[in-house]
Amino acid sequence: MCLLVIAWQAHPRYRLVVAANRDEFHERPTAPLAKWPPPDDIIAGRDLRAQGTWLGLDSRRHFGVVTNFRELQRPREGAPSRGDLIPRYLRTASRAGDFLAGLEPAAASYSGFNLLLTDGDSLWYASNRAQRFARPLPPGVYGLSNEFLDTPWPKLRRVRRRFESWLSDGAHASSAGLFSLLDDRATAAADEELPQTGITPEWERVLSAPFVVHPDYGTRCSTVLLLESSGAGYLAERRFDFQGTANGETQFELNAGAWP
Repeated sequence: MCLLVIAWQAHPRYRLVVAANRDEFHERPTAPLAKWPPPDDIIAGRDLRAQGTWLGLDSRRHFGVVTNFRELQRPREGAPSRGDLIPRYLRTASRAGDFLAGLEPAAASYSGFNLLLTDGDSLWYASNRAQRFARPLPPGVYGLSNEFLDTPWPKLRRVRRRFESWLSDGAHASSAGLFSLLDDRATAAADEELPQTGITPEWERVLSAPFVVHPDYGTRCSTVLLLESSGAGYLAERRFDFQGTANGETQFELNAGAWP
């Protein structure tokens, strides 16, 4: 399961701010955030099992992130990989809305997913579990985990409050503050605070923390993106082991009109 908060045209300096945790089984092999080899112009981590990614940015500063939809049934046999959705978008010349319009006829063939995609002018949300597959989002602040956009799970509400406080600091806000809010490891204080998604109470409690620590499954990395309208910005990933101990970090300074 994953968690992210995103500000679209809601900060005095950055047109896009993203703070995201990726949760995954620790045994699943993963390559760290890096430039992908040509002909791709993509910076992303890579899932080495399916060769896709959960979050990426391209040289045009188009951005995409995908989360799985929490469901009890096993992934559909033969379903295409949800991790391929972000590379597919970043490899096309399409705007976000046009890409999603082309994806919609095949969306039902995937296991459940949420997508957030940006281009130079727009932010779109899509889910193949929503009644309306895709819609543009106005400037604002949004939160996403493994339900629909802005589903008020307690952990998401907590991180979003801290994110909005970070945004209120304006030009004085730093990437360190975003990594700090992603490092919230407190689980729900009472069972009454747990969402009811059909998994066991024990797992609901483990997953109720924004940063998940468990020997088998947990937060594998935290990612921060700060992107100005000029294309300048900052992209960084911190990686963690099964104990929640940091074991690697990658940073990219993005210069306007240039590709790292």
